[in-house]
Amino acid sequence: MQYREFGDLDWQVSALGFGAMRLPEDDGEINEAEAIEMIRYAIDNGVNYVDTAWPYHGGESESLVAKALKDGYREEVKVATKMPSWELEKKEDLDKYLNQQLERLEVEKIDFYLLHALDQDHWQNYKDIGLDYVFNWIEKMKEEGKIDQIGFSFHDDYDLFEELVDSYDWDFCQIQYNYIDTEFQAGKKGLKYADENDIPVVVMEPLRGGSLAGDMPEEIEEIIAQSETKRSAADWALQWLWNQPEVAVVLSGMSTLEQVKENVESADNSGVGILSDQEEEIVAEVANKYEELVPVNCTGCGYCVPCPTGVRIPKTFAVYNESKIFNSQEAEEEYENLAEGQQASACVECGQCEEICPQNIEIIERLTEAHEYLTA
Repeated sequence: MQYREFGDLDWQVSALGFGAMRLPEDDGEINEAEAIEMIRYAIDNGVNYVDTAWPYHGGESESLVAKALKDGYREEVKVATKMPSWELEKKEDLDKYLNQQLERLEVEKIDFYLLHALDQDHWQNYKDIGLDYVFNWIEKMKEEGKIDQIGFSFHDDYDLFEELVDSYDWDFCQIQYNYIDTEFQAGKKGLKYADENDIPVVVMEPLRGGSLAGDMPEEIEEIIAQSETKRSAADWALQWLWNQPEVAVVLSGMSTLEQVKENVESADNSGVGILSDQEEEIVAEVANKYEELVPVNCTGCGYCVPCPTGVRIPKTFAVYNESKIFNSQEAEEEYENLAEGQQASACVECGQCEEICPQNIEIIERLTEAHEYLTA
């Protein structure tokens, strides 16, 4: 495993961090045995940063992480989780959620604590409570040893990112960043701005919910074939990130042990400046081609579900993208096999999903588009 500097901490972070938001499931429930095996394999192979959050897996992710970190594993890693910003209504909620998370994780201290999913609305929740109060509360929690490092995760336009960076002496931040999303949300400009302000950056969605991994469209394969170095699709995306010195750690939300093994191997071979000029040009060309091919820029983060009427929103967009990019009959059949009420036709246009979508996707309109395409 390769390790990287994390600000001025006397500790180095593994290039790969374990994101516990896409753990394996059986009938909608986390497959505990498999998930624990995956997390422990990652730690046994050098991963020392495990990231979870209040809402992941219907609120079960933090408890699963606690189980995985028993038997001495807790001492091997730093744990990150996040304050559910959208739930905050009053000052007392800060203590309420942090204390519950300490219980869920079965820890006395959370190493890396984030204000989760900050956008204009969620940031306003903190403003309504009072930023002076929030920042004083953070300092108090640090003094009491309940949290160590404080940061925020970001899901909005760049201007708000600058406002957030300038508002407090943050220990770190977390942004969505990959070779497609260089100008989306914080983007590369935000990565640089954070670095200029000595704020380490944790990268999420490096593979855009898996869309930059796996089989590649023929048009993409033709571009990749120009490289003398042979890499998997996922490895191209990860190495592009690790190539940049401003990236502290890359989180991957892994769903199978095979994915963990592949990503650990990639991390073992990572480093700043590892890509040649030609390889960087190839990635840029691939990014441009993907922009042309992908109809819906959904990462599958799952913030939009559960839908009040049961529509499988991320699933619908996943099969739509796969069908359109790969001309996949299997994807269309997968959509046809969704249970009654789960297809996009069941949408009642309540708009709840659009209010919380970190990607700002016009979900209602795109669901209609996807349904028409997949059922044509």
